[in-house]
Amino acid sequence: MSYIALSEKDKREMLARIGIASTEELFACLPPALRLDRPLNLPAALSEPELVRHMEKLAERNTYGDFNSFLGAGVYAHFIPAVVDSLSSRTEFVSPYTPYQPEVSQGTLQSIFEYQTLICQLTGMDVANASLYDGAMAAAEAVLMAQRVTSRKKILMARSLHPQYRETIRTYSRNLGLTLEEVGFGECGGLVTAELESKLGPDVAGVIVQSPNFFGVVEDLAKFAALAHGRKALFIAVVAEAVSLGLLEAPGKMGADIVCGEAQSFGMPPAFGGPYLGFMGCAKDYLRQLPGRITGMTKDVDGKRGFVLTLSTREQHIRREKATSNICTNQAWCALRATMFLETLGHDGLREMAAQNLHKARYAAERLTKIAGVKLRFSGEFFNEFVLDLPKPAALVAAALQAKGVLAGLPLQPFYKDMDRALLVCVTEVKTKACIDALAAALEEVLR
Repeated sequence: MSYIALSEKDKREMLARIGIASTEELFACLPPALRLDRPLNLPAALSEPELVRHMEKLAERNTYGDFNSFLGAGVYAHFIPAVVDSLSSRTEFVSPYTPYQPEVSQGTLQSIFEYQTLICQLTGMDVANASLYDGAMAAAEAVLMAQRVTSRKKILMARSLHPQYRETIRTYSRNLGLTLEEVGFGECGGLVTAELESKLGPDVAGVIVQSPNFFGVVEDLAKFAALAHGRKALFIAVVAEAVSLGLLEAPGKMGADIVCGEAQSFGMPPAFGGPYLGFMGCAKDYLRQLPGRITGMTKDVDGKRGFVLTLSTREQHIRREKATSNICTNQAWCALRATMFLETLGHDGLREMAAQNLHKARYAAERLTKIAGVKLRFSGEFFNEFVLDLPKPAALVAAALQAKGVLAGLPLQPFYKDMDRALLVCVTEVKTKACIDALAAALEEVLR
């Protein structure tokens, strides 16, 4: 039902039903010192046409769109089919939140079940939960899960894991007695195998590696999983750019015990920071330690298909000390958009989108490294992001390009102190050849 404001008659009837004559009388119980005795300091109301024009003027102040922004680093601008916005905006999808009464939440549960199925197919895992807030939270929950499964107290983190993911893991584990140790990256931009081997001991609960990593480099997950398993530690694979799963081998097929990450690329625009969509899947042996909730499919007494909350391991459903997490969301609407996005594109569509990311990023890297003094920082294979080494400080170059209306990428010096001339550049399928050539021309001009 569409929203309809209460009329004055409705208000009078409601007040009469509870036995009072006015709104003032309703709030008489509040001390006068706590009540505002003047109108709110807000501008006068606008008519609908005036409000639309006002919002249009505000929107015109946004100077950076998908075509002149080459930012990535965990948040990606991808094409979103119009059907995703259209269908997900329907009131029956926007209004339901969490299926506290499964018997009357069949539509919500079905969409979650389909979402879980898609995540399992993409990650190669046996089971997936009903989502988390974002990729950083998912990574932190995966670390805590590894500790519960192994009863060990040490985690090895790739230094090429997203810096904000690493910081979130530190925050989550700060008071839990966990020891976090980083493993460095080499000239290829990937994890240093020898360093990982030297740090893998009997006290390690899990190894967490991102691929493509923060620098865009594709990691050898199978090799690292084998090393972790050799010491009976769990291997956690993080995917911050979910579209890469349309082209790269599923982490679960390469030995990952837990796969987690960010599904923002599946139907959520960058949107100034959210809302986003964390995902997590695991091998069936660890099902009982998976945080959040799992929706399952069954049959009712009449033999008809139905959906239920199969497993709920959060503190709202069971005794606090038995809970695996205090996650209080299933991000149902974001998960619904991801489901619509994936089912609209299908297997071939997602693969084509991923392929365009790969090819366009390579064209951009080739075009940009033809500029005098510009080269690739790392030699490893990359997906849709790569790091440029510039002849000048990256922050100064990025600022000069921003003044020209181009967000050229992310300077890495704030995250890695020895990378003051490193710029992380992202190219997705929405970039045209003209966009990339314009970036190259602007960069060449700035570097003269």
